Parts: sequence; C-alpha cells; structure tokens
Amino acid sequence: MPSRPLFRLAAAAATTLACGAAFAEVKIDGRCEIDSPYQLTLNQRSLILTRQDGEPKAIVMRQGRMFVDDRWVELSAQDSRRLAEFERGARAAMPEAQAIAREAADIALVALGEVAAKLGNHPDRTQAKVEQARKQLDASLRDAIGPTRFSGKLLGDGIGKAIGEAVPLVIGDLVGGAVSAALSGDTQRFERLENIDTQIEAAVQPRANVLERRGERLCQRMLELDGLENALSYRFDGRSLDLLKVELKPKDDKPGDKR
Repeated sequence: MPSRPLFRLAAAAATTLACGAAFAEVKIDGRCEIDSPYQLTLNQRSLILTRQDGEPKAIVMRQGRMFVDDRWVELSAQDSRRLAEFERGARAAMPEAQAIAREAADIALVALGEVAAKLGNHPDRTQAKVEQARKQLDASLRDAIGPTRFSGKLLGDGIGKAIGEAVPLVIGDLVGGAVSAALSGDTQRFERLENIDTQIEAAVQPRANVLERRGERLCQRMLELDGLENALSYRFDGRSLDLLKVELKPKDDKPGDKR
C-alpha cells in the first residue's frame, strides 16, 4: 500500500522536528532518544527554559549566569563556565535544527506529491496544496528560528499545521482515485498502485539517507549539551536540574549508555 512510505516519512519528519524543537521527547531513527520536561526559547540575551509541571518552572541562562524561578543563583566559576558553554552550544545547534526540520518536512511533502501525481483524481489541485504547505512551512520556520531566537512551540505548531493540512487532502484524493479506478475498471491505475512504494522510495531515499546522517550529528551535539548539564554542581532543593536526557543507541539497536 502506498501509505507505508508516506506515513513513515511523515513520522520521520515529525520526530526530527521534535529534535529541532531541541528540548522535547523524541526518537531519531529509533536510536537517538532525547527527553526533557522543558520548552526552549532563545532571544538575543538569554536562553529560557519553561515547563508547566514540576519545579523549577523557569530557568534563564545568560552568559554564565542563571536565574531560577524567582532569583539569580550563586554559581561556582566552573558552573558559570559550563552554563556559558551550554548556551553557546544550544545557540549553535539551532541553525542546523532549522535545516533538518525543513528538509525532513520537505521529504514528507515530496512523498505526498508523488502520491498525488500517480494516483489522485485531481493531481494538479493536490500538488498546489502541497506547494502551499511548503510555503507555509518556510514562513513558520522563519517565525520560529532566527540568529537570535528560537521557539520550539512555534516550530512544532507550524510544522504540524503545514503537514496536517496537506495529508488529509492527498489521502482523500488517493481514496477517490482508487474508487474511481475500481468503478471504471482502470487497471493501469491499480498497476501504478502496486509499485508506488518503490517509486516513492526512489524519489526520497537519497535525501533521507543524508538527513539521517545530519540527525546523528545533531544528536551528538545534544549529547554534549547533556554532558555539560550533568557536570553542574549546582543543586535545586538538593537535586540536579535534569534539563535534558539523551540516549544514543548503536545501530544494531542494542541498549546504549545514557549520558
């Protein structure tokens, strides 16, 4: 069925975008697992972490200083250095996160376009919707990520809307095409249906392979950030902050070491 590669690619896009949101629960290709209770926001001056449940609820990092909930906290020189490096690392990761998010979503949109072109009743109309989704995606990325800003919520909302509006239309057109083919005895359309998996894979697999390698490099960056956070001696109410947890598993899917 054509839905398998389509939905697999859409899922890959969604997980990579979650990684692009930087601090979220996500698995990249089943091997890089990133988990955090915090939403990340960047502005020109600060890195801001917030969450609805648990404590602390808000953390602000600013050039080696840290504000926790309602006050600036005292830090050792080593912790101040680690925080400054954490902030620099997070900022440096955002352009790559944006690029990965854009590529992942575009791969899913290419798959949608392939389905529409091969099987739909109205391929031109559906292709136009896919192109509209691509433009909407670009606008969302511009709003969510810039040289001095990042909003995981805006990014996730924008991606979800762009992909979410295109997928139902393509699937509806696909179902309509299949029904029309069945009623008219259009065997050629059903023959195209049989090998659509192969055609879509051929169209997107090279890009997907490159994207996977980029995702692995981003995961390594997240591991480095996790290591910096784990090394902090600062404690909140006697416990570590646990801003970020990253687990990288080997390609044979054996359990990996948590960092």
